Amino acid sequence: MDETTVKPAGALGVMNVPNQLTIARLVLSVVCFVFLAFNWYLTGLVLFVIAAGTDWVDGYWARKYGQITQLGRVMDPFADKIIICGTFIFLAGVPRVGNDWLPASGIAPWMAVVVVAREMLVTAIRSFFEEGGVDFSAKWAGKWKMLFQCLAVGFSLYRLWQYFDPSFPPSWKATPPDWLTWSLHAMVWTSIVFTVYSGWGYVATALRMLRK
Repeated sequence: MDETTVKPAGALGVMNVPNQLTIARLVLSVVCFVFLAFNWYLTGLVLFVIAAGTDWVDGYWARKYGQITQLGRVMDPFADKIIICGTFIFLAGVPRVGNDWLPASGIAPWMAVVVVAREMLVTAIRSFFEEGGVDFSAKWAGKWKMLFQCLAVGFSLYRLWQYFDPSFPPSWKATPPDWLTWSLHAMVWTSIVFTVYSGWGYVATALRMLRK
């Protein structure tokens, strides 16, 4: 979006296709959270995949047909933050099984805190500079961060759906295969690394701009 002219919402209609998809992503996120609260992990996984998929579709549509609006620039990252932060929080709340050092989801509470803190910090920085007319669009590291976060959530929900029994005390219906467990851990830790790295990139850029 950073290379395309932002048009006023009135010139295109506030409810163009990209903005409709963004609003649909918000609605799907809330529905997904409801199912996760009741441990319906398969439904949550399907809804998450659909919601995350609309992020790519609305961005592609907006660039291809020149339907980028100021409303979309605000709502699109907001919807992304809701779906990612919300799912990380819910997954961090999944209980541990036995003596496992991580929750059954593979996502520790502190990881959810890192994700939420990064998004809050970047939102504050972007708002501060864009109020002064400075473009603070997403960087490549932020896009990779979003990809690995989505993969981490996908692997986690699949593992919970197939193998986790949330009854008390929580247990495994069957032992998760090693390939799934290691893939989940790899995606989660990679997402955390990119979360911190991309967040620091925004901070470093902001500091350079403030010195000028």
